[in-house]
Amino acid sequence: MQHREKRDAVLIRSKRRWVLSTIDIEENMEGPFPFKVTQMFNDKDTEHKIKFIIKGEGVTIEPFGLFSMDINTGDVFIHWAVDREVKHVYHLDFDVLDWITGDVVDKTLSFNVEVHDKNDNPPKFTVSTIHGVFPENVQDGKVLATLQAHDNDQQNSPNSQFNMTLASQEPALPKIVLQTLTSSTILYQLSLMGCFDYDKAKQYKVLVIAKDQGTPSLSSTATVNLDIEDSNTYPPMFTAAKYNTEVMEMEFNKEILRMGVTDKDTPNTPASRAVFTILKGNEEGNYKIETDPKTNEGVLYVIKGKDFEKTEITELEISVRNEEKLFKCVDGRPVTNFNPPPNTVKVEVRVIDVNDPPVFKKDVEMIYRPENTSPGDLLFTPEVKDEDSDVANMRYELDTETDPAKWVNVDPKSGKITTVKKMDRESSHVINDTYTVVIHAIDDGEPQGTGTCTVVIYLGDMNDNAPYLLTKTAVLCGNTVDRVNVETADIDKPPFAGPFSFSLMGEKELKDLWKFDPTTGHSTSLICLKRLPHGNYSIPLKIQDQQGLAAEEVFNVVVCDCEGENVCRGRQGWSSRLDSAGIGLIFTGILLLALLLLFCLRCENGSKTFQHIPLNLQDEGNQTLIKYNEEGGGSVNKPEPFTAGNAGGRKIALEPAEYMIDGFRKSEHGSLSSPIRYSSNRFNDTSNGRGVMSMPHHSRSMVRTNTVRSGVSHLSRSYSSRSDKNLAEYIDRRLLGLPEDLSDYPEDLPCQYECEGKEGDCESLAISQFTDSNFGDNLDFLQDLGPKFNTLSGICQQSMRCKNARL
Repeated sequence: MQHREKRDAVLIRSKRRWVLSTIDIEENMEGPFPFKVTQMFNDKDTEHKIKFIIKGEGVTIEPFGLFSMDINTGDVFIHWAVDREVKHVYHLDFDVLDWITGDVVDKTLSFNVEVHDKNDNPPKFTVSTIHGVFPENVQDGKVLATLQAHDNDQQNSPNSQFNMTLASQEPALPKIVLQTLTSSTILYQLSLMGCFDYDKAKQYKVLVIAKDQGTPSLSSTATVNLDIEDSNTYPPMFTAAKYNTEVMEMEFNKEILRMGVTDKDTPNTPASRAVFTILKGNEEGNYKIETDPKTNEGVLYVIKGKDFEKTEITELEISVRNEEKLFKCVDGRPVTNFNPPPNTVKVEVRVIDVNDPPVFKKDVEMIYRPENTSPGDLLFTPEVKDEDSDVANMRYELDTETDPAKWVNVDPKSGKITTVKKMDRESSHVINDTYTVVIHAIDDGEPQGTGTCTVVIYLGDMNDNAPYLLTKTAVLCGNTVDRVNVETADIDKPPFAGPFSFSLMGEKELKDLWKFDPTTGHSTSLICLKRLPHGNYSIPLKIQDQQGLAAEEVFNVVVCDCEGENVCRGRQGWSSRLDSAGIGLIFTGILLLALLLLFCLRCENGSKTFQHIPLNLQDEGNQTLIKYNEEGGGSVNKPEPFTAGNAGGRKIALEPAEYMIDGFRKSEHGSLSSPIRYSSNRFNDTSNGRGVMSMPHHSRSMVRTNTVRSGVSHLSRSYSSRSDKNLAEYIDRRLLGLPEDLSDYPEDLPCQYECEGKEGDCESLAISQFTDSNFGDNLDFLQDLGPKFNTLSGICQQSMRCKNARL
């Protein structure tokens, strides 16, 4: 009421014409609604008939319809209860209008409507239920939980101010206290005062209340649940007061004992897992102990063999503790500096005597020898000890798998290693200049003991290998380069290897064609000093190492035109190498062959009388026998004997100047023709495309052949003649004494030309054997055919004997 009177006085002093009652509303009004909250007045009602208008929040602005005003009386109403925590101030505008004209007769009055707070909100915890897990040995004063709350009522008023208190704790010990943070009034902490006892309580429940200071006071609660985990409050204990075990002498890496323990703490936790330690008796490190993770037992191992002769019984002292430090709580308070000694036990280990194996003075022996020492060289004499056996009864063996080259031998009594062969450092069995063998010493104990020694033989190098060519053939491209590379090597090591010295061997003519540049080094170049014809060249050379050990080699050089790098151009076909002269000779041969065919045809159609065919062949001069190194021994043909008739009571035997060598007809001047066969009045083709014309046996044969040598075609002519005249004249002269009618002469008979598969029945010369006539079987005349045929006979016989030919 006083506040309203003060506001009226202010309006009067400002000469305002509005008369305003206080507009204050409380939240959560009980009604009934609409509820009149105030009435507005204006002194313009003395001059005009007025009406009141209201607008603003709660009227024309959301929330719509909260406020209303009587247009005539100015009464202001509220239509429902409001919540201050939703909106605590509303802004309203009031106007006065002329009832008749509707004009505004006074200034707009603006006013804020405040909503008074009521204590309708209790403090609320941010988290109403808190869960925590803590070990049993948590330290005194440890914060167990932090709690936070908030009140939505008007800030800094009793309605929003609150306090937290610990309402209850189950179980009651150890004591848990609730404290506020000094810098905040809404944060509180639960702290432990003392220590937990897992055996007494494994869970704790704490109830906390938050209560405001409003009227009436409102509150809420939060629950804190604490789970306690077991800690190491009980030490492990051995299940036996003493343990005994045995171990074989020199036995190692073997389990020899298991020791059980008991622990009241929770299994498979750090509070109960055992840790074992050997405190005494293991000064030499012969034993170790580990924990079996499944059984929690202590497992004792021997890791290094124990010598019975030195120690028969070993007494070990072993302790056990937990992974986690021991903790103790008495009457809700922790015991400080609690560190009791661990539980210990005695373990007696008895060493059982067994046969000790022989022991070499050294497990590995190093020996140095030059290679190629004479067999019988003593390499090594072992020194062996044996505690249980007599060394004199010991035997030695060589591990044969370690002596692949079979170079050494071991004396079974003394163990001495000697060589049985020369040892070559360059052998494939030598690795990094060493040859390694292994020997065994075996005693006579029960069971037998075996000692092992590895003998490493270092082989020193000697100059026992001459240098050699890596490749012995090279291509010299005569059209592009004048040198080829010569690569050498030596399997010896320096200083018995390169650099090498290179020199040519042979006559001065060789050195005029070739030279080395450089003359020393690991490789060199062979330089051609002159342009050489194409062909293969063999060059003898000498290679010397640093110590003068030399090797004589032959280096082959192919000189040719190259079509690629070190690749000779391929040979052209035969036809491409014929010149015009060769082609002319071929055509001449073809024409002559046609002429001979015509001659044969004429002989077939004519009488048995001899027809003279003039063949104006140029005399080739006196013929000589030339050796052509042709394969084969004597001839393979046997011509029929020829009788020229009786001239003056004298039988005429034609001595052929043509003969067969290796199946080819050969004239005295040395040209070869194709194999021929004699038959009456016909032409036989006896070789690849080569024809031979045969005439009656009382005439002479003439054959013209085409041979190819070195890719050049040339014509070779062969005919028989004993004079300087041509064949036709010779035949006429031989036939002067013959009768005109030759019908008395026998017909030509088949001739045998090969003796393959039969006993040798050929005469000294492969010439015609004449079968008819006055000579009969008497062939003595063949032994007086002249010096040329005697020479030919000797050559043919010798050739046939060398080749073991059978005619």
